Amino acid sequence: MSASDPTDDVTARARAWRNAAHAAVCDVVEPWPHGTVVRATRYPSYFDFNLVRVEDDPAMSVDELVAFADRALDGLAHRRFDVDDAAVGDALRPGFEAIGWKTIRLAWMRHEAPAPPGPRIAVAEVPYDAVHELRVAWHDGDFPGASAGDYHAQAREVAMSREVRVLAVHEGDRPIAFTQLEQVGDGAEITQVFVHPDHRGGGRGTAMTRAAIEAAGDVRDLWIVADDEDRPKELYARLGFRTAWTSMELTRWPTRAGSHRSEP
Repeated sequence: MSASDPTDDVTARARAWRNAAHAAVCDVVEPWPHGTVVRATRYPSYFDFNLVRVEDDPAMSVDELVAFADRALDGLAHRRFDVDDAAVGDALRPGFEAIGWKTIRLAWMRHEAPAPPGPRIAVAEVPYDAVHELRVAWHDGDFPGASAGDYHAQAREVAMSREVRVLAVHEGDRPIAFTQLEQVGDGAEITQVFVHPDHRGGGRGTAMTRAAIEAAGDVRDLWIVADDEDRPKELYARLGFRTAWTSMELTRWPTRAGSHRSEP
C-alpha cells in the first residue's frame, strides 16, 4: 500500500469506504437530522447494514435515541447505532451499557508501512464455504447469547458481491484459522481474522494477516477494523496499519430466545 499522503484526509476516506459499502448494499439510505438511517431489507440479520449512523453530536438523551432507533429500525430484532465521533460515543456509552446494550470502540486502520518478516506458516486460499465451522465459532465467541439468525447466509451473499477471497491455515486437512479480504475498486478491507481458540498463540493470526496484505496487492487503501481497546490492534500496528478514524458501535443484540433485550 502506498504511504499516506499528508494532503489527503485519511479519516474522510475511511468514512467514505464505510459509507460506500452501505450505499452498495442497502436499499434504504435516509437522512435524519443527525446522520443517516441505512437498512438492507434483504439482509435483516446483518447488523452492519441495518443501523442508525450518528454523524454529529445529537444532543439527545439515551431514551430519546432508543426511541428514535425503535422507529427507524422497526421490524428488526436488533438495534444499532454507529457513532462517527468516538468522543460522542464515549459520552453515550455508560447510559447505553446501563440498559444492557453492548458497546465497542473501533479503530479503523489503514495499511501504511511494510509488514516485517514473520513466522513461516503455510497459508492457502480456500473456497468461502470451507471455513464455515470457523465462522460459526467466531460468531458464538464474539456474540455469546446472540442469535445468528440468517446472518451467515446473508454475509456470504454480501461478501460474494465484493470480490471476496478467503485464506486459511490448516492442521492436516482441517482449517483452524482464516482471514477474509474484500475488494471494491481501488480499495480493500480485511474483514475478518479468526484463529480457533484451541490454536492461538502460534503466530497464525500474524501469518494470515500478512498473507491478506500481500493478496490485496497495490490498492490505494487497505483497511482493517479493530477493537480500539483490545490486543489485535497492537498486532495490526506491528504489521504496518495506522489508525485513521475511531468510532463507536452501540448494539442491542437479539437473543437466542428471540427477545429484543440483551442478555446480562
